[in-house]
Amino acid sequence: MARWALGLFLLAAGTGHFLAPEEFLAQTPPWLPARMAIVYVSGLVELALGAALLVLPRSRVTVGWLTAAFFVVILPGNISQAVTGTPAFGLDSDAARWGRLAFQPVLVAWALWSTGAWRSWRSR
Repeated sequence: MARWALGLFLLAAGTGHFLAPEEFLAQTPPWLPARMAIVYVSGLVELALGAALLVLPRSRVTVGWLTAAFFVVILPGNISQAVTGTPAFGLDSDAARWGRLAFQPVLVAWALWSTGAWRSWRSR
């Protein structure tokens, strides 16, 4: 169930990249080139990972590691949003933006736990 919930979460987030790209642009560090392209590509990645979590149960361990890696890769964007004080997603205070960062390790753990990736690694 946790893997399915994460898959649905990623599908919703990925869809959001195309419905409200300006919200996701707030998380893209201002010094990066082609920021809007990054928003769309990361949305496609979220859609692909979400779908893979739902329809590729035999590859769940690999997909779990890829999903966890994705959450690590996007962390600098969340840090940038906190540092620059850019409001988005209702995060209109420094406390809210910095508090959100505490959820990033939860996402990584969710990906590794719900797919059995962590258990698989530990059993080796």
